[in-house]
Amino acid sequence: MPARAPSFEALLRRPDLAWMGQNTTHLEPPAEVVAALLDSTRRREFQFYAPALGFEELRELIVADLGLAGCEAMITDGAVGGLHHICTALAPGLSRLITTDPGWPWPGRFVQLEGVPVTAVEVYSAEAGYKLGAAELARVIEPGALLYLIDPLNPLGSSYRRDELEAIVELARAHDVIIVQDCTYRHFADGHTLVAELYPEATLTTYSFSKWLGLAGLRLGAIVGRPALLDRLTATPSNPLGASIAAQRAAIAGLKVKDSWLRELRQANRRNQQIVIRAVERGPFGRVLVQPSHGNFLAVDIGGHGWTADQVCAALLERDVFIRSGTYQSPAFGDRFVKISTSVPAAWAERFAAAWAGLVLQTPDGPR
Repeated sequence: MPARAPSFEALLRRPDLAWMGQNTTHLEPPAEVVAALLDSTRRREFQFYAPALGFEELRELIVADLGLAGCEAMITDGAVGGLHHICTALAPGLSRLITTDPGWPWPGRFVQLEGVPVTAVEVYSAEAGYKLGAAELARVIEPGALLYLIDPLNPLGSSYRRDELEAIVELARAHDVIIVQDCTYRHFADGHTLVAELYPEATLTTYSFSKWLGLAGLRLGAIVGRPALLDRLTATPSNPLGASIAAQRAAIAGLKVKDSWLRELRQANRRNQQIVIRAVERGPFGRVLVQPSHGNFLAVDIGGHGWTADQVCAALLERDVFIRSGTYQSPAFGDRFVKISTSVPAAWAERFAAAWAGLVLQTPDGPR
């Protein structure tokens, strides 16, 4: 019987848990962000509704952070709130949604509620670079489709070169396809290219504060696009009473100190990734799939060693380390890999390393 994943509520009742399964940042946040939250609370701004599209200052800071002149932003309840709005608002005109396996499952589920079919292209192979290639896309693309492109790719950590995106854009433009580039992990990537630079007329870019700034529990994100395209979403916002004012104040403060904060965050992330990589290489089994990972996580293949991904996660949870099974993000390959978050305190990464070393090979006759 497969191990049952614990509920997040149950995990929250474990104060000593190493949270390495949600790709969220658990480092001490910038003092300016905490001060903004406290100031907003003291002024009781939680008693007010926010502007439907978000504070103008925040929207301008997000566009500037991306460097997408000529675009506008709308603030959403987390990036996933923006994705839900995109999928439901555009669904009536879509022929299908194209995504990847592994990938992030929710946009596919959102459009299926509206009767839109979903095609998931399998990318779990070194030959494919663990990402969607133009040749594979050409086999499934059709007029009127929505291409959901996660870059960097959660859960594998791969990212797209500019020339790879140019080939994808050529296909999208020829078939009148809208691209949603999910850039949740952009701030951890090296040499990241925005599709909106290549295909501005038909690209929507999603933006998240959950990962790089660690505001996961505040639920704040954005959608960015050219006005002609974004207007299809802003005419009827998913939350006309606006996202949390306190969250927006924190995000504004974070964007103003972004450069210094990112230097610290990326250093910690790289350090922890090396701890995890060494632990896997020296451990009883497993291999890291993508190095370097362009996200704040690593995917580790555990196939062929007698364990399922759920069993590995359950074994580490017994040692107070929470990591995530691939079954959440891949119907085809989920049993073969686990995902470990790395934008965490170094002590958590070391605890993971000790827990991984304690795993043993499983055979039909039991542990070996």
